[in-house]
Amino acid sequence: MLKKLYFSDGKIIEQGTGEPVIYVYCAPDETERKYLIEELKIDEHTLNSSLDPDELGRLEFEPDHIAMIIKRPKRYTSEDSLLFKVLSTGVFLFKDRLVIVLSEDVPLFEGRPFIKMKTVQDILLKLIYRTILHFVEHIRAITLLSNEIEQHINIAMGNKELINLFTLEKSLVYYLSAINSNHVLINKIKTNASKIGLSPENLEFLDDIVIENSQCRGQAEIYSQVLASLMDARASIISNNLNVRIKTLTILTIAIMLPTLVVSVFSMNVRIPLSWFHNAFWIIVLLSAIPPIAVAILWRKMKW
Repeated sequence: MLKKLYFSDGKIIEQGTGEPVIYVYCAPDETERKYLIEELKIDEHTLNSSLDPDELGRLEFEPDHIAMIIKRPKRYTSEDSLLFKVLSTGVFLFKDRLVIVLSEDVPLFEGRPFIKMKTVQDILLKLIYRTILHFVEHIRAITLLSNEIEQHINIAMGNKELINLFTLEKSLVYYLSAINSNHVLINKIKTNASKIGLSPENLEFLDDIVIENSQCRGQAEIYSQVLASLMDARASIISNNLNVRIKTLTILTIAIMLPTLVVSVFSMNVRIPLSWFHNAFWIIVLLSAIPPIAVAILWRKMKW
């Protein structure tokens, strides 16, 4: 699917006059792929890398354009089951236009960053900046989910909560790898600023992008280390909760078995004491009640 975007007063709009500035190809079909490869001279391997979620970020210089692979967070849905995934985005910078190839239709140019733009280089840098902010938003969401799961772990005995935490930890590992990949890409852009055609203003904004990406990477590293270091402690909490519950059930089982033992003794088909006494039934009931009461008193005194 092809979407064409235009410039108007430093903003990106979907309807405009003149030649489009941005061409967004979402999951291109065979016809669109053929056009990108044969007409725009985009390398087929690079095009495939734009749709490969496992591809690393990189910067390549072609005769007619500059090719980049940028890592970005996948839009989260309930079907992902707490697994935050990463996707690749191919950005191809031509002299007068920007061609973007991605595997799913997502809003790329929304929010405050996309204002006061004059050139395709401005769009490129702000697209990278928006990607970093997207990572930060998802990392905060992962942190909130982790804190919510921690509260359930205090009373949990199953593996569900631990599996959810492990999934979040794996998501942070994926994010950290993607952020590091983008970090390498950003440094390459800064090194080849003159070839890309960055202005002094672009270079100043690129310095801000480097700082934002470094802070984002720092947050991902901290949260990843915290989750990894506390996984064993949380597993111990669940194991301890299970042991406490087993101990409680064991004590209750003993308390139930003792009256059964008393009644069983007096119900044997042999001569036993109290067989001549007409109130023997109530005496046996009283004897059966004594062990549970004693266990309850002992339980409370020993604070089991």
